[in-house]
Amino acid sequence: MATTVMAAAVSFPSSSAASTVVKASPTSPCTAPHFLSYRPRAARAAIRAQASATDTAVEAPAKSKKESKKQEEGVVTNLYKPKEPYIGKCLLNTKITGDDAPGETWHMVFSTEGKIPYREGQSIGIIADGVDKSGKPHKLRLYSIASSALGDFGDSKTVSLCVKRLVYTNEAGEIVKGVCSNFLCDLKPGADVQITGPVGKEMLMPKDPNATIIMLATGTGIAPFRSFLWKMFFEKHDNYKFNGLGWLFLGVPTSSSLLYKEEFEKMKEKAPENFRVDYAVSREQTNAAGERMYIQTRMAEYKEELWELLKKDNTYVYMCGLKGMEKGIDDIMVSLAEKDGIDWFDYKKQLKKGEQWNVEVY
Repeated sequence: MATTVMAAAVSFPSSSAASTVVKASPTSPCTAPHFLSYRPRAARAAIRAQASATDTAVEAPAKSKKESKKQEEGVVTNLYKPKEPYIGKCLLNTKITGDDAPGETWHMVFSTEGKIPYREGQSIGIIADGVDKSGKPHKLRLYSIASSALGDFGDSKTVSLCVKRLVYTNEAGEIVKGVCSNFLCDLKPGADVQITGPVGKEMLMPKDPNATIIMLATGTGIAPFRSFLWKMFFEKHDNYKFNGLGWLFLGVPTSSSLLYKEEFEKMKEKAPENFRVDYAVSREQTNAAGERMYIQTRMAEYKEELWELLKKDNTYVYMCGLKGMEKGIDDIMVSLAEKDGIDWFDYKKQLKKGEQWNVEVY
């Protein structure tokens, strides 16, 4: 499959065993009722044949597998596991938030030599070097992949992550650093990194190149959508050309926390009819009522348009980031659905069943 990455340089802003009892069927030859043994041989054979035919008749037909609407064909999962991880190398690691941002976020690229065949929307596991307090290897942590399947260099030999450094003060007043996030953010080019996976199918892109894809992200939840958008707007594929609408809502606390903004602006210039992006900067922006601008607040400004899109069969919603944002979006949609005589929560269940509502929150 020929693929090409268009001119889009990566740019960044400043126990016990269970026993099982198997009960034999009353019509099984080995447990035939005692009266059967006294019948003539021909009669016994006829009864057994009848019982066998009855058993066959009530067997449930094999269920046909439902075809997925997502780009699921050939997807690989769990190729590398914690006991035998892939050892990649850090090729690049750079901070992509401003110095005054509340917290650091880093973009990093690891070599895979093409041996981790992931797809847009999947995740990989990272095992930090060293051991925990018990002297055991650190447990893996999952991170959404931030690069398209071709990777940032376009050769299908790298994978990228978007990671926020976790540092907080506990109840005792002690500064606590997240093991894996700090390990990753401190990596230097050339360092080895243990990788597991890839995993996940929930966030795979839809097959339909004419779909409307609504992407809702907070902070580093932008990662899978960067992978989507690179495939949609920065790459050329023989078997995929996006002609639909990609609409991104990104929520962050400050403008210095906006991730990959320059890339998204280039996408808007390149495909103004096919890409929309709206930012929600909670500590700097407010709505008309003076309320802080969270992602659901920004979406509320387009609620009627969004509801009309959600009523279409080829609209797909993807949500990645903080768990609380889904409730805020529910609050917007309940009243809109009611106007059409629809129960939003029942409708959302149908969207999920149809693979049109996809959530990965933490």
